[in-house]
Amino acid sequence: MRRAAALAALLAFVLPSARADGTALGFRFGVAAGEVRTDSAILWTRAPRPGPVQLQVSLSRSFSNGVRSLALRALPANDLTVQAQVSRLLGGRRFWYRFREAGAVSPVGAFETAPPSTADVRARFAFSGDADATPKANGQPGFNHFEVYARMAAEGNDFNVNLGDTIYSDSDVSGSRTARTVAAKWEKYRLGLALFNLRRLRAATGLYSQWDDHEFVNDFTRPEDGEALYAAGMKAFRDYSPVTYSPSVGLYRSVRWGKNLELFFLDERSFRSAEAARACAGDLAPTAPQSVRNAFATLAPQLSAPPSPTCLATIADPARTMLGAAQYAAFTQAIQASTATFKVVVNEVPIQQYYALPYDRWEGYEAERDRLLHLLQASVKNVVFLTTDAHADLVNEVRYQTLGGQVEGSGMWEVVTGPVATTTFAQEVDALLHSKSAAALIGSAFFKPPPPSGLGMSCAALDVPSYAEVTVTARTLTVAPKDARGNAVRDQTGAPCAPLVLQAR
Repeated sequence: MRRAAALAALLAFVLPSARADGTALGFRFGVAAGEVRTDSAILWTRAPRPGPVQLQVSLSRSFSNGVRSLALRALPANDLTVQAQVSRLLGGRRFWYRFREAGAVSPVGAFETAPPSTADVRARFAFSGDADATPKANGQPGFNHFEVYARMAAEGNDFNVNLGDTIYSDSDVSGSRTARTVAAKWEKYRLGLALFNLRRLRAATGLYSQWDDHEFVNDFTRPEDGEALYAAGMKAFRDYSPVTYSPSVGLYRSVRWGKNLELFFLDERSFRSAEAARACAGDLAPTAPQSVRNAFATLAPQLSAPPSPTCLATIADPARTMLGAAQYAAFTQAIQASTATFKVVVNEVPIQQYYALPYDRWEGYEAERDRLLHLLQASVKNVVFLTTDAHADLVNEVRYQTLGGQVEGSGMWEVVTGPVATTTFAQEVDALLHSKSAAALIGSAFFKPPPPSGLGMSCAALDVPSYAEVTVTARTLTVAPKDARGNAVRDQTGAPCAPLVLQAR
């Protein structure tokens, strides 16, 4: 009996003790691998208690081959989160990792290091964003259980991207309070990680994480909302998301994945100028031609009056910036120098043109948008923008001008997807215009028809939780918008949205 008891105690220490939902006892919030590169990754967990934590990394899931150990420490100042960059890894290999603390063992996570830049390999990844885990009064999540994240994990991708609004500091779930302090934002991250599907996504493979406005507050800018709120949002995000950050360029970085793919992550919150919304008094579509405004005046009577000159001048002001000078220079120099076949711009807010409430998007920073698009069009081949934020699937060419004159395209495309779990575009528009059919009308009468009657979107799915699956080869980049069951999303016509397929030039 003593030998059996001793063996049981030994096994309890060596093997993770897990609950039915896959959570190892003690490490309730799972594990994550971020910033994965050819030879390194940042590995993360939240420890059960303050004190020493051991990180183990191995070339085998059983941790019987090539085990490396690192000593870490969990501190209350970081809400017990710990993370470490593991270097000197082999490129194009799969690794497993886990954490230990005082007898507790975390779930096992996995990641694949990026292949060398000379490797002509296929790359597969998924992206989505906009995930609110704030509970209702009954304790259930306000929207869903993050089923989109489960489908992303099930794709078996090389890596995935969690693109913005990874928490909702200012959730509109009834009774919720705005999280403005670091501690309150920590609580929001724990709410999300209490859902198994997010933990599953983070443990399945490498995950690149990016913030947007709701990690701070809605439509956040530092000039309008202040440095204290920025500092709180930045601290909490970096504690719970393994990322790299610098004061000069924020979260901007690029990641090479073999010969055919390079991703450029833009930080569109840290350096942007104040939005033009105040100068425009909340005009719903200040840059739309008056003929288009008049056509929708029955839904929004204020559109019958022209926008103010001050509003339009503010939107077009060349002194206003989305990226800031340092990030703009770093990004444009890097993307022009890239030798990857396809250059993917991971974009927090849409850059395509759709006129409605442009203030928080690239359209609200018109001069820098035009300058950037002209530079990319003239000097960089095979650029595509991947974006969330709009709570809809919107696929279209990025144009300088769509309505009110000659159509002028850039030859570059954007795919917007999401949300994971929040109010959809259709729900927001219907609530804003006090009409249950407003979004459907806008989708069918404005988003889908080609210019000059509409925007000519190849996909406009406005009311479905979703993600997009991306496949990159030497010749093609394919983006397929999918719903939480992994099926093609259906747009305003009722037909499934066909994948966007771009051929390398």
